[in-house]
Amino acid sequence: MSKFTLNDLRDIMRTSVGVEEGVDLDGPIDEVEFTELGYDSLALAEVCSQINRRVGVAIPEDDLLALITPAAIVRSVNELLVGTAG
Repeated sequence: MSKFTLNDLRDIMRTSVGVEEGVDLDGPIDEVEFTELGYDSLALAEVCSQINRRVGVAIPEDDLLALITPAAIVRSVNELLVGTAG
């Protein structure tokens, strides 16, 4: 995978954890905190596990607490992808 996108993350969020009623993942969610989207730390851990399975990069658990928005996860995954490409 050359670049991880917000749409890739949306797909993972929908299929691995699901979506709470009233949450529109198709909207502008990039800077919305995961807690506002209904994702707790356990749900985020599952999302990161699915990212590792599908994309082949592991987000360190210590970094996960700082990644509070979808945009932050997308940036982190892309930084990790660049690191694994070299």
